[in-house]
Amino acid sequence: MTSSDARVQFDPATMDGGAFYRVLNSVVVPRPIAWVCSRSAEGVVNLAPHSFYTVACADPPVVQFTSIGRKDSLRNVEATGEFTVSLTPEWLFEQVNATGTDFPHGVSEAEAVGVELEPGERVAVPRVTGSPVALECTLHATLRLGDSTVVFGRVELISAWESVVEGGRPRIGRLRPLARLGGNEWTTLGEVREIKRIPYRRWVEDPTIGEQLRDG
Repeated sequence: MTSSDARVQFDPATMDGGAFYRVLNSVVVPRPIAWVCSRSAEGVVNLAPHSFYTVACADPPVVQFTSIGRKDSLRNVEATGEFTVSLTPEWLFEQVNATGTDFPHGVSEAEAVGVELEPGERVAVPRVTGSPVALECTLHATLRLGDSTVVFGRVELISAWESVVEGGRPRIGRLRPLARLGGNEWTTLGEVREIKRIPYRRWVEDPTIGEQLRDG
């Protein structure tokens, strides 16, 4: 494959929405997964994976996940104003996938699948006991976009296993997160590369940096 390869075009204006969604999911990859735990006004706990998930703001710390349609996670967060996000680790792969089952409203996925939960410390919503990192969030805002709703949660606390923390932060090799790809495809961490950003002053001082990059 080279830059001279012919391109196939996918135009949302001419494609069925479901077909374009499948293409979009196949190119915006890999996607981290928010394993969202929420509680209904009646006290029923819901646990569901959402792969449209990222950091929305650094200060204040805000994360976001998207509910496609009005799912239980969205309804519960709107009702109670709280939720947790547990990292999805490799060792809970089958359970993470199973909590995405379309159980009837009112069924606790955690109970059905056998995922152990433990109380949150800052919010009245549990987190996944077997996950090495959990974010405890309060509802900041929601934004409706077409058939979806983006949920923004202010992070009140991050709790991590002591064994995954080194140098003041959780280390990726110890977290071993799952990520979503297209279709039914998932991925694990794979190779980790580390590289520092290049300060502009170095570009000025050493013009060969740009030449080397342009030459490949």
